[in-house]
Amino acid sequence: METLESALSLLLDHVACGGETEQVALLDSVGRVAAAAVTSPIQVPPFDRSPLDGYAVHSEDIASASPESPVTLKVIGEADAGCGEVFRPMRGEALRIMTGAPVPRECDCVIMQERTNEGMDTVEIYAPVGHGKNICWAGEDVSLGQTVLEAGTQITCEHISVLASLGVTHLTCYRRPKVALLCTGDELKQPGEALTFGKIYDSSRSMLTLRIRQLGAECIPLMSEADDPERVARVLTEALETADLVITTGGVSVGKKDIFHQVLPLMQANRLFWKVAIKPGTPMMAGTVNGKLMICLSGNPFASRACFELLARPVIEKLCGIPAPIDRRVKTVFRGSFPKGGKQRRIVRARFDGTCARLTADNNSSGSLFAMIGANCLMDIPADHGELHDGDEVEIVLL
Repeated sequence: METLESALSLLLDHVACGGETEQVALLDSVGRVAAAAVTSPIQVPPFDRSPLDGYAVHSEDIASASPESPVTLKVIGEADAGCGEVFRPMRGEALRIMTGAPVPRECDCVIMQERTNEGMDTVEIYAPVGHGKNICWAGEDVSLGQTVLEAGTQITCEHISVLASLGVTHLTCYRRPKVALLCTGDELKQPGEALTFGKIYDSSRSMLTLRIRQLGAECIPLMSEADDPERVARVLTEALETADLVITTGGVSVGKKDIFHQVLPLMQANRLFWKVAIKPGTPMMAGTVNGKLMICLSGNPFASRACFELLARPVIEKLCGIPAPIDRRVKTVFRGSFPKGGKQRRIVRARFDGTCARLTADNNSSGSLFAMIGANCLMDIPADHGELHDGDEVEIVLL
C-alpha cells in the first residue's frame, strides 16, 4: 500500500510536462498553459499620460496657489485621450487635459480640475501640486523587454488583459492533453434512461468530465461499460491510441466484479501500485500501457472525486505544461466536531472561509454526493488522529 505522497510521486514520474505546442488566439488562451515566455514589445503606458481631468502645468508656477490667492494661467489648448496634437506650454501657461491624454514634456504635473475654476481661456488654480504628481509615467506599469508571462504559467483573464495592452494577438501554448474517462459497473445508467430496480445513475462520469475540462484538458468521455474485463480492455486499448491519459472509475477493490485486476493484464499493462493509504479511495490502482498512464479510481462517488483531486489533478496539470505540483495545502482551524477517528488517514469534505474550515454536511459518508455542494477544500486528517474537536488545527487542500 502506497502513501499518498509516494503514489503521487510514482504517477508524476510517468508523465512528461507538456507536449506539442500550438499558436492560440489571445482570447482563446484562458486556462491554457504558456509554452514560451512573453516579453513586452512596448512600454506601458507608451507615453506620459494624465490619470485625471485637469490642467498640465509647471509645478513652480502654482507653488503659491491657494483659494484665497489663486494663480491665474493662460490656457493654450486642450488635449484629449487619443489626440495626436502636440502642445508646448511655456512658463505661465496651462494645457487643459483629459484623462488618458499625453502630458507634454514641458509640464511636470497635472492639477485636477476640481481645484480650479475650470476656465477655458484662462484658469484660476487654487492649490499647489508637487513635481511629478498626477502623471502616469511612460513604462511605469510595464517596461520595454520586461517578461510579462513565464513559460509554464496557466493563463488567466488578468494575463490576457496585460497582454492585450501590449498588442499581443497570439500565444504559444501547450496542446491540451486528451484524457479518456471510463466509468464501469453493471449498475450504471445514464441520466435520461429509465432507472430500474437495483440500478443507479452514473454521476461520476458527469462530475469528472467537467472537472477535467476545468483543469484545461480535453476530456474524451467514453460510454460507461458493464463489468466485462475483455470488453473494457478493448475499449481502453482503443482509447489509448489517441488519449494521453486514461482515468477510470469502479472495479478496483476485492469483489467478484472488481475487474481491473484482469483488465490490466489483458492490456499488457505495467501495474505501478494498488491501494493508497487513505480513506475513502484506498483500493485505487495505476499502471502504464506503452508509456501512457492509467489511473483507476474507486467507483464510490466521493472516493473517486477525492483521489482525483489529490492524485489525478497534479498529473493532468503536468500534462498541460505546469512543471511542478501546485501547493494547495493550508493549515487552519477546524470549527465543529468530527467524531470519526481511525487508524487510516482520512479525507473529509469541508468549506474554508479564509479563517477556519467547517464540514459541509452532517452526512459525511463516502457515498454522499450532496455533501460535496459548497465544499471548496478537503481536510487531510492524519492516521490515528482520533476525533476532531472545535479549535483543532487541521490541514486542508484547496480545490
